[in-house]
Amino acid sequence: MMGALSLLGISTAGGVAYAKSPPKPGNVLSPDQAIKRLMEGNKRYTSGKTQSRSFASTRAVLAGGQNPYASILSCADSRVSPELCFDEERGDLFVTRVAGNYVTTDILASLEYGVAVLNSPLIMVLGHTSCGAVSATVSALEKHAEFPGHIQSIVTALMPAVRAAASKPHQGTLLHAATIQNIKQNVQQLQEATPILSKAVQAGKVKVIGGLYDLKTGRVELVA
Repeated sequence: MMGALSLLGISTAGGVAYAKSPPKPGNVLSPDQAIKRLMEGNKRYTSGKTQSRSFASTRAVLAGGQNPYASILSCADSRVSPELCFDEERGDLFVTRVAGNYVTTDILASLEYGVAVLNSPLIMVLGHTSCGAVSATVSALEKHAEFPGHIQSIVTALMPAVRAAASKPHQGTLLHAATIQNIKQNVQQLQEATPILSKAVQAGKVKVIGGLYDLKTGRVELVA
């Protein structure tokens, strides 16, 4: 890993990599500052008072590198767009997406890259209301529904969260409870992922949190 980072022109210290000169100095934040910025951006988004953007002004600097202040594990749902719902520009968020917003080997590797190479101080697992992937998994549990092709692999991955939610008392629908449970389980998985993320979390360099995006209001609620 460290050899590969050297090939990328990255210096390393204590097993964590740092870009020599960040393209966006304003993105060099602590984990708590990153959380604050995300939530302030979401407030602008829900209020309709989003920032004006000039892509041309950042194109040249971003061509030479990136230093996003947050990494997002989001559902692939077309109604959820992290850059929009947090009112951010290119180069600000390192986004990975998969239906059901759960950790896969490739997703984990990407988020490790975000921490070890891009020095992102925050990871958010971003789920959303009325998630089709979680809903399909609830149907598989309650009605023994089966799905074609590789879709079934998503249901298999999400089933532990749905079973956990169904096994204990919960308010509202099982879909909602399972969506929250899925976020929390994946937050924990990332916090404990060795060797890169767990070390960064323990050192206080990175925080892993969970958020729930409400499709009706656009508001993101911190849930883990």
